[in-house]
Amino acid sequence: MISIENLCISYGKDKRVIENLQLTISEGTINGIVGLNGAGKTTLLNAMYGVKGIDTGGITWHGERLSKKIVSYLVAEPFFYSNITGYEHLSLFENSHFPTEKWNELFHLPLHRIVDEYSSGMKKKLAILSVIKQDKPLIILDEPFNGLDMETCRILHSILLKIKQMGKTVIITSHIIETLTNLCDFIHYLEGGKIRFSKDKSEFKEFERELIEGIENRNEYLMSELLGKSEKSL
Repeated sequence: MISIENLCISYGKDKRVIENLQLTISEGTINGIVGLNGAGKTTLLNAMYGVKGIDTGGITWHGERLSKKIVSYLVAEPFFYSNITGYEHLSLFENSHFPTEKWNELFHLPLHRIVDEYSSGMKKKLAILSVIKQDKPLIILDEPFNGLDMETCRILHSILLKIKQMGKTVIITSHIIETLTNLCDFIHYLEGGKIRFSKDKSEFKEFERELIEGIENRNEYLMSELLGKSEKSL
């Protein structure tokens, strides 16, 4: 179980991004983190992986401080060394039992080629392979479906469900709410630096409806005004 208690994270002296955040995540589940841009999703994930310092509070795994040793992390924009092939990149992650060629039958990557020559979608697939190869009990994915074609999105969806069946825990962000409602066991809504509420599968449809209605209602007046002016100008 992951327990996040009274977590506070700031950028500089005056910019508090995460404010007394509380969250509990059960082992062997897929959890979505949603929120508008700037809500702090990536900051939270960075803190969980240990690349962003925290002001106060704590993040624990089974009562012990969360460590990189048990976490594999896919960042939204993966980094690759220059002049390195796909094979060489994968070799940076230790796992002598990982069947690279078999896995690549799913992703169809030219692993012998320099990664600099890859498209953005190919780079994302290579980064996902790297995460899978690490075989950690906790997998954190920041916008993993961005840049992927339809087939690979479906493949990744199936992989994550099978990973969950193995008892692993997955935390995932996505701007496409339908991606999460079709995949996750729980969705946690981040707003104003706090988890405002968490929903399970039985509540997803109502959550999605409320979220869409809220967005539309907040912007309806301005859109009507702008579109009205546009029609008059014609």
